[in-house]
Amino acid sequence: MAKSSARAKTILKTLKITFLAFTIASCSVSPSAYEKIDSAVEETNFESAVNIIRRGQEKKRAVYSQRNSILLFLDKGFLEHYAGNYAASSADLQTAERLIQEAYTKSISEGFLSYIINDNTKEYPGEDFEDIYLNIFNALNYYHRGDLEGALVEIRKLSESSGKLDLLARKYEYTDPKTGAGLNEMARRETGVRQMPQIKTAKFSNSALARFLSALFYLGEGNIDAGRIELEQVYRAYSANTNIYRGQVPRAVEEIQNIPDGKGRLNIISFTGLSPVKEEQIILHHLPFHHPVLQIAAFKLPALVQRPSRITMVEVVVNQQERFYLELLEDIGAVIIETYNAHYSNMLLKTYIRTIIKYSVADVIAMEASRQQDSLAGLMAAIAARTAMDVSENADTRMSRYLPDKAYIGGINLDPGTYSVIINYYSGNRIISNAVYNDVIVRQNGLNLIQSVKLR
Repeated sequence: MAKSSARAKTILKTLKITFLAFTIASCSVSPSAYEKIDSAVEETNFESAVNIIRRGQEKKRAVYSQRNSILLFLDKGFLEHYAGNYAASSADLQTAERLIQEAYTKSISEGFLSYIINDNTKEYPGEDFEDIYLNIFNALNYYHRGDLEGALVEIRKLSESSGKLDLLARKYEYTDPKTGAGLNEMARRETGVRQMPQIKTAKFSNSALARFLSALFYLGEGNIDAGRIELEQVYRAYSANTNIYRGQVPRAVEEIQNIPDGKGRLNIISFTGLSPVKEEQIILHHLPFHHPVLQIAAFKLPALVQRPSRITMVEVVVNQQERFYLELLEDIGAVIIETYNAHYSNMLLKTYIRTIIKYSVADVIAMEASRQQDSLAGLMAAIAARTAMDVSENADTRMSRYLPDKAYIGGINLDPGTYSVIINYYSGNRIISNAVYNDVIVRQNGLNLIQSVKLR
C-alpha cells in the first residue's frame, strides 16, 4: 500500500511538472520564418540568406528565440560557410558545438526527470548528425583559411578513439548513478508498465567523408603515411557501414595515391541537395486503461522526411576540353536518418512514459467521477482530460535545415599551371546550374581543392 501511495505521489508530482512545461509557448521556429531564407538558398545566394537571418534576429521577436540558440548558430554557421565567410562560420559552428555539449551535460545531470519532459518545451539540444557535420564543415573552414592543422584538429574530434563517432553508439545508454538501472528499467519501475519500447543504437561508426578530407589534408602537408592510413579508413567505413555506403568506393580515393611524377592533382568536392527535415507524425497506440476514451492514445513524434534533389549528375569541365564526372562519396541524408534512429527510439520511450503517466492520472480521475457522480460525469472528465493532453502534445520538429544531402568527389591529374574549371549540375540530361572557377592554380605539391555547393 505504501509503495502504491509513493508511486501515486511520484506520478502526480511528475504530471504537475509536465503540465507546467506545457504552459510554455512552443519553442519551434515558425515554418513561414524560413521562406525567405529557403528562397535565397535555392538561388545559391547564401550571403543574402545570412543577411535575412541577421535582420530577423534584430526584430523585437527574433526568428530564433533564446531556446533555439543552437539552431541559430548551426543554420547561420553552415550558410556563412557556403557564402565563403569562413572565419564567421567557424565562430558560429564552434559556439554551436559548445552549446550542444553543455546541453548534453545538462540532460545527464537532470537524470530520469529529463526523460519525461516534453522536448518541445526545452532548449533545443542539437542532433547527433549536426554535432558530427559541424566539425566536417569547420574543417573545411580552416582549410580555406590556409590552416591545415586546424582542419585536422576538427576531423580528429570525430575519428579518434573516444571521439564523437566512437561515443555515438553509447550516448543513449543512460544509467542511474545511484541504482545502476538502465533507462528501460527505470521507466518500468516508475510507471509499473512492463513492456517498454526498446532503445536502439546508431549503426554509424566511421565517416568516409571525414576520412577522405583528412587524407587530403595530411597529403597536403606532405604526410604520406598518415594520408594513406586515412584512405584505408575510407574503405573500412564502406565495409563497416553497408546500410549507408551501398555503392563502390569512388575511384578518386585510389587515384589520389597514384599521381604521376611532374603532375598536380586537382581535387573537386561538391555538396548537393538538402538533407531531410522533421515533420510531425501521429501514431495511434492502445493503452491498458479502464475508461474506453483513454484506451487509444495519439503519440506525436518527429519523423524525418526527404527533400528530393533535382540534381542527378555532376560534371567537371577543365579548359573546355577535359571532362569527368564526380562520384558519390557520402549520402549525408542516409547518415542523418541512421544517426537519428537512436534519438528517435529514445524520444519514443520518453513519449510513451509521459503518456502513460498522464493517461493513468486521467483514468483515475474519470473513474472517480463515475463512482462519485455517474457514468456521464466520468465520460466528460475523460474526454476533457484527453483533449487537454492531445492539445498539449506536439512533436519537436526543430533541426538545422541547411545541411546538404550528398557529397560527391572526383579529380584529375594536370600539369602545374592555371586552368578554368566549370562544374555542371544535371537533372537527367539537362544542365540546370553550373559554377565557374577561373584562374585555378594547380601546384605539383600541396593540396589543390575546389569546393562547390548547390543545395537544390
